[in-house]
Amino acid sequence: SMYTNLAILAVLVFLYSLIARRFENSIISGPIIFVSAGLLLGPLAFDWLKSDITGSGLRVIADLTLALVLFIDAANVNLKIVKHTKYIPLRMLLLGLPGVILFGTIVGTLLLLELTLFEVAVLATVLAATDAALGKAVITNKVVPERIREGLNVESGLNDGLCVPILFVFLALAEGSVGEGKPMMLAVTLVAEELGIGLIIGLGFTMVAAWLFKFCKNRGWVSEIWMPVTAVALAIGCFATAQNLHGSGYIAAFSGGLLFGHLMGKSTHELIIGAEGLGETLAMLTWILFGTVVISRVVGTFTWEMLLYAGLSLTIIRMLPIYLCLRGTGEPVSSRLFLGWFGPRGLASIVFAVIVMEHDLPGSRYIAMVVVCTVFFSLVLHGLSATLLSKWLGGKEKTIQP
Repeated sequence: SMYTNLAILAVLVFLYSLIARRFENSIISGPIIFVSAGLLLGPLAFDWLKSDITGSGLRVIADLTLALVLFIDAANVNLKIVKHTKYIPLRMLLLGLPGVILFGTIVGTLLLLELTLFEVAVLATVLAATDAALGKAVITNKVVPERIREGLNVESGLNDGLCVPILFVFLALAEGSVGEGKPMMLAVTLVAEELGIGLIIGLGFTMVAAWLFKFCKNRGWVSEIWMPVTAVALAIGCFATAQNLHGSGYIAAFSGGLLFGHLMGKSTHELIIGAEGLGETLAMLTWILFGTVVISRVVGTFTWEMLLYAGLSLTIIRMLPIYLCLRGTGEPVSSRLFLGWFGPRGLASIVFAVIVMEHDLPGSRYIAMVVVCTVFFSLVLHGLSATLLSKWLGGKEKTIQP
């Protein structure tokens, strides 16, 4: 069974590598293909892929994938553009993100009667995290204005880490393990730990690693064969160390990637190209497993409330707070709608759902079902709309410019 799985996955990776460019500008995205392959090859259809992977195993793969994607995307950030248009990610993170969680909790309280108030807040937080991997089709599309691409890149890179302490606060409240009057103190403590430790590890590790790399390269000690491994090891090292010290591995990976790209300058692309290939392969594996192990086992069991909330989460719950938080910035209606729509849910939400399941709340399975439904809708809808809406926004921007 193991070798059968390995052979199937190897063939899929090889075949997709031959035609990947054909799909880069297509409405059919890679994740759609991978999940579809997982559904067809899993128990729902041919039943060729046999997987007994647990939630923890899926979480490890998704975490490693997300760490690499965050590091790579951050390394590619154009800091000059971000410096001049920082109002976009700042407003989306400081105003839009809390708004999405609050609005999601209000809607969920009215719609999802199976859950308690704090369980709904947990769900709203899980679905407030956007996915850097699924958003790549937009972030790398040159048709999209650079300020929009960089704004989405920074938002998706940081909001995962910001959601973690909020998630743990709501989990503690849902479990009744927080004393009266202590939620605010717990929230402040968790935010300080997650952000502080994440930043210290990400920036500290990367600063030392960059100095060591330049020191060794100047002496001719660095092998070209091993050079692509540098970024992979650094990304995973930042992530895993921060997680082990109870900080945010997502913040560590993204902040480390930002500093790495800045310090390496023109050498950045050469150093991260290997990491990008590995990240894409891990993402492919994650989405295939998502189709085989998760979707195939729960499809057909979603209730109308789950389906409705999933649709609302991707639209009005996300879009309205983002639209409103960008008022007064001078951004046209088209770009505000675009920024609101492209908040895909994916790897981070899957990881958070596994964390919720590990806490064994009464409504944990229900929460996980809503998350699975939302992620599935997201990868299809955002995948299909990425190229078309990117061209639409690019055309709008040309019309607006004098």
